[in-house]
Amino acid sequence: MITITLPDGSRREFTEAVTVGQVAASIGAGLAKAALAGRVGEGDLAQLVDLSHTLESDARLAIITDKDADGLDLIRHSTAHLLAYAVKELFPEAQVTIGPVIDNGFYYDFAYKRPFTPEDLAAIEKRMVELASKNEAVVRRVLPRDEAVAYFKGLGEHYKAEIIASIPEGQEVSLYREGAFEDLCRGPHVPSTGKLKHFKLMKVAGAYWRGDQKNEQLQRVYGTAWATKDDLQKHLTMLEEAEKRDHRKLGRELDLFHMDETAPGMVFWHPKGWAIWQQVEQYMREVYRDNGYLEVKGPQVLDKSLWEKTGHWDNYRDNMFTTESEKREYALKPMNCPGHVLIFNSQMRSYRDLPMRYGEFGQCHRNEPSGALHGIMRVRGFTQDDGHIFCTEDQILDECIAYTALLHRVYKDFGFTEMIYKVATRPDKRVGSDALWDKAEFAVMEALRRSGCDFVVSPGDGAFYGPKIEYTLKDALGRQWQCGTMQVDFNTAERLGGEYVTDSSGRAHPVMLHRAIVGSLERFIGILIEQHAGALPAWLAPVQVVVSSITDAQMDYVAEVAKTLQKQGVRVSTDLRNEKITYKIREHSLQKVPYILVVGDKEKASGAVAVRARGNQDLGVMPVDVFAKRLADDIANKV
Repeated sequence: MITITLPDGSRREFTEAVTVGQVAASIGAGLAKAALAGRVGEGDLAQLVDLSHTLESDARLAIITDKDADGLDLIRHSTAHLLAYAVKELFPEAQVTIGPVIDNGFYYDFAYKRPFTPEDLAAIEKRMVELASKNEAVVRRVLPRDEAVAYFKGLGEHYKAEIIASIPEGQEVSLYREGAFEDLCRGPHVPSTGKLKHFKLMKVAGAYWRGDQKNEQLQRVYGTAWATKDDLQKHLTMLEEAEKRDHRKLGRELDLFHMDETAPGMVFWHPKGWAIWQQVEQYMREVYRDNGYLEVKGPQVLDKSLWEKTGHWDNYRDNMFTTESEKREYALKPMNCPGHVLIFNSQMRSYRDLPMRYGEFGQCHRNEPSGALHGIMRVRGFTQDDGHIFCTEDQILDECIAYTALLHRVYKDFGFTEMIYKVATRPDKRVGSDALWDKAEFAVMEALRRSGCDFVVSPGDGAFYGPKIEYTLKDALGRQWQCGTMQVDFNTAERLGGEYVTDSSGRAHPVMLHRAIVGSLERFIGILIEQHAGALPAWLAPVQVVVSSITDAQMDYVAEVAKTLQKQGVRVSTDLRNEKITYKIREHSLQKVPYILVVGDKEKASGAVAVRARGNQDLGVMPVDVFAKRLADDIANKV
């Protein structure tokens, strides 16, 4: 007798070996129809399996449907195989390589003699629909490694053969067949292609075989797949909205910045974009001042020997720009932490000085691959609101708790209210003893617990010098952006000789807390632009007010109003052009200016302005001082 225990604790008994699909059918016809796969076992040992998987002994089993996260991943991975199936039908000479699941979808890389066109993409998607409608069974089989290599070589699939050949000798590999197409895969998969109904191909991009620029370039076809038609439509609508909000598009339209091939991965800030930058920086400078930070500034270029001591040279060398002078090798700093340790070390510190909090708007450079660059979101030259707290072990928790509370306040001011917390633990390649890593990992987790924050653990994703808390924002479209970080580091200060005098007149190494709130200012401004669709709140807007005349007769009064507002710190411009007022209003509305003040003879005579707020709101006529107070309230309250 075989006993199968279900997630609700109920049990099903069978007299002989039974498949996952048969267990689902024994529960009910509805579940049997909805079932995609099974999860056998519990916790970290649980294994996803096909419906055809046979259970030969007692087991715990959960039936996976499209309502489960695993079920959605299963749909996406199976749709990637459907994509490869369609490509091989339409372009038999194409070679298939790999096709993993990614956020919200999947991709598959192909080797083909010419680039796929938009028309090709449409034809491939149409063929996928036709193949799915056949509802062909997806069948698994297992082959010895060498036999599988020979099989794929015989098909002319040299990339697949190379993948399998890299598997150790003596092992077996699994293959999945649907109709005329068979692919290498660990699985599991949906039971038949009829389960794949709601998908769309999105774009084609270049990709290198095995991610190595030295290898041949392939074509990567991206797609998205969902459990329901509504989910697919919601995603496509979100993508349309995201395209409208794209910071690169808005950066051009609003004249904020541009990128140029003369400096790949670097930003050319225009006056209006730099005004936004200044507002973010000045706001963060106030945060420093009000929370006990001392602002510092370190050099851009530091000797190689410093980076060797910190461990960056061994662990981060490929991402660093280097230079040489007088037979000495230097690196442009990729981060600010070593410089802050040197500032700490410049004089002897006492335990009474701790915690000592340094903050810097430090410009850093990282040699990011060109393919990874993305507007101002992913660049090679950037400025961080970087801070480092030198403290004792006893002070770690209080500092981490206070920092989390500070993040909440800052992000709320910028318009973000939802946050996700993740703790990244020790990577395989790291410095420092396991005992110190144990202390550091406990500290970051306990700090979040005491802050009342639920978090997930990401094993192995910590920095090489310490674990970290990652603070991830959710934007208006539900997208996630990891911005803030707190890293507990027992190693760097010690490696650079950092010490303080203890209360017993001994010497000890401080713990170093690496923290950033907005992170890269470039990236954060890109996020802000997309969060607000370019319509930044008044306190951040590069131009807060435009004063427009109706005729030349109001020119002097327009200048007077503008001067009054400028004296109050308002970023104001004037529009005295000989154009119709409706044209002016429309143009400044497209530039997303928070307030447009219209001045005619009546307003000039009464010392007033006609106020239009963003969103085509007519607020009527009011005295200049009344409007100025309204704007001041907006700015003060971060409206």
